Amino acid sequence: MAVAGVRLGELGALLGGELVGDAELTVSRIGPLDSADAQTISFLSNPRYQAQLASSKAGCVIVGPAMREAAVARGPALVCADPYLAFARLTQWWAARSRRAPVVGVHPSAVVEEGARIHATASIGALAFVAAGAEVGAGAVIGPQVHIGADAAVGEGTLLKPRVVLSEGCRIGARGIVHSGAVIGADGFGFAPARNEAGAWWEKIEQLGGVRIGDDVEIGANTCIDRGALEDTVLEDGVKLDNLVQIGHNVHVGAHTAFAGCVGVAGSARIGRHCTAGGGAIILGHLEICDHVHITAATVISRSIHKPGQYSGMFPFDDNASWEKNAATLRQLHTLRERLRAMEKALENKT
Repeated sequence: MAVAGVRLGELGALLGGELVGDAELTVSRIGPLDSADAQTISFLSNPRYQAQLASSKAGCVIVGPAMREAAVARGPALVCADPYLAFARLTQWWAARSRRAPVVGVHPSAVVEEGARIHATASIGALAFVAAGAEVGAGAVIGPQVHIGADAAVGEGTLLKPRVVLSEGCRIGARGIVHSGAVIGADGFGFAPARNEAGAWWEKIEQLGGVRIGDDVEIGANTCIDRGALEDTVLEDGVKLDNLVQIGHNVHVGAHTAFAGCVGVAGSARIGRHCTAGGGAIILGHLEICDHVHITAATVISRSIHKPGQYSGMFPFDDNASWEKNAATLRQLHTLRERLRAMEKALENKT
């Protein structure tokens, strides 16, 4: 997305870095090193892409102190302690100035039931539904075809993109982002087995809790967060969930924890703060994961973790260093088996 020319001096002041070059030069877009032109500001945080730096035509490049000399030899540079973090903040600033602002007010096609409370600065999109008793805070943006159930609440400045469902009694705090197709507050998967002489069946357990989500939470497309059976499912402040994540009923996710796509967390698991889980990881129900645990992709967590660290594997999981040793040994299992057979045969021949 392009914007009107922005002075490098203004960006340097915004990001708090050292500008090396002409502060009056302007850029109008953000882009990667390899396709940048003189109107582009780019960034380099991964040393693997350093080879692209010298030949890049970018008008300015954001780099860390270790890349300062190479960047300055090429042209204008903005040197920041953490270039990736600087890039993230630059994208936020850029988006705020290049995206079309939502229209404040309620679209004529939206349905707002009597008793709903909508702040005068909120935006309610086309064909959205806001039930009785629901509350939409200041500056919140409710996209087209969003469903907000009875007594649900949307915090100040939160964005619900098209076709999000926030079910009855569920709450999300301030400055959240929920992407299209996400369902917050579907029934948890709860059934009691029943049997008589005619056979067996499953008896539904009504899910009487809700979902309580803190501030600054982002939820990816088609992610599902189930309501609690008796008490609420909870996501604390700053949690980030990718697309297609499943959070079961009564799960508690600690502040600033992040899950990549297709992570599944079964009911009543408790996840600590500042944890991460790679794509496709599974956490079984009723387990406890302490703070600062990092689970690699496709790992199955089958027992509680009480020690911070990185964990991997499916056979079963272990601390990462031990798992890598075991995996290396497993690769040699066939060779070891053949050697053992040969030794056994040699011993038999001797006897």
